[in-house]
Amino acid sequence: MADAHATPHHDYHLVNPSPWPLIGSIAATIMFIGAVVWMKGLVGPDAGPVASALLARGEMALFFAGLAGVLLAATGWWADVIKESKAGDHTPVVSIGLRYGMILFIASEVMFFAAFFWMFFEMALFNEARAHIPEIGNWAETAAAWSTWPPKGIETLDAWHLPLLNTVILLLSGTTVTWAHHALQVGDRKAARTGLIITVALGVLFTAVQIYEYQHILHENLFFNEAAANSGLYGSIFFMATGFHGFHVLLGTIFLAVCLLRLLAGHFTPQKHFGFEAAAWYWHFVDV
Repeated sequence: MADAHATPHHDYHLVNPSPWPLIGSIAATIMFIGAVVWMKGLVGPDAGPVASALLARGEMALFFAGLAGVLLAATGWWADVIKESKAGDHTPVVSIGLRYGMILFIASEVMFFAAFFWMFFEMALFNEARAHIPEIGNWAETAAAWSTWPPKGIETLDAWHLPLLNTVILLLSGTTVTWAHHALQVGDRKAARTGLIITVALGVLFTAVQIYEYQHILHENLFFNEAAANSGLYGSIFFMATGFHGFHVLLGTIFLAVCLLRLLAGHFTPQKHFGFEAAAWYWHFVDV
C-alpha cells in the first residue's frame, strides 16, 4: 500500500484529520439550545423563586459553556490554518480555493440579509394589499395591524441621529481598513498597523452605539407599547436585521483584531496576507 503521507505530486493540500469541525458543531448545538432555554425558560411561572433562580443560572451556564466551546474550536481551527500557511501548504491553487470560498460565503450572507430587506420593503410597499385579503380566522386583527406601515403605535427612530452616526462610523471604518490593506501591499507596516487599530476602534464604537440605541428602544417601549401590541412584524424585522448586522460587525471586529495581532507578530507580508484580505472583504460587506 502506498504511503498516505508521501510527498504529493500536485498543488492541492490534503488536510490532516481535525477534531475542530466535530467539536465546533457540538458546541454550537449546546450554545443555541442554551440560548433558547435562557430566553424562554424551562419551567413555568408556578415554580418557586429558588427553583427559578437555580434553573436560570443553569440555563445561562449552558449557553456560555457552548459559547466557550465554539470559541475554542474557532481558535484551534484558525491556528491550524495559520500553521498550514506558514508551512507552505497554501500553494497558488489552494489560495485561489480559499478566495473562492470566502467569496461564496459572503454571497450567502448577502442572500441572508436580502431576505430581511425584501420582507421589510414588501410590507412597506404592499401592506394595504395584504390588509384587504379576505378574512380567515383571526385575520381581521392582523389586517388591522398591517393597514398602515409602520404599524400604528410604533415610534420609529430618527434616521438622522444615532442611525446616521453609526452609518458614518462604518463608512469611515471602510476607508481605514482599505488604507491598512494598501499600506500592507506596499510594505508600509506602520501605516497598516495604524489603519487596523483605527478600524478595530471604530468597530467597537459602532457596537457601543448600537447597544445604547437598543437600550433606548427597549426602555422607551418604542416597538412594544400597548398601542403597538398587534404590530410585532415591524419589531421582528427591525431586531432581526439590525441585530444580525450588529452581530456581523462584532465578528468582523474580532476578525480584524486577530489580523492586527498577526500583523504585530510579523505573519503578513506584501505578497502573502490572505487572512487580512479576507477580513477586509468581510468588513466591506458589513459596511455595505
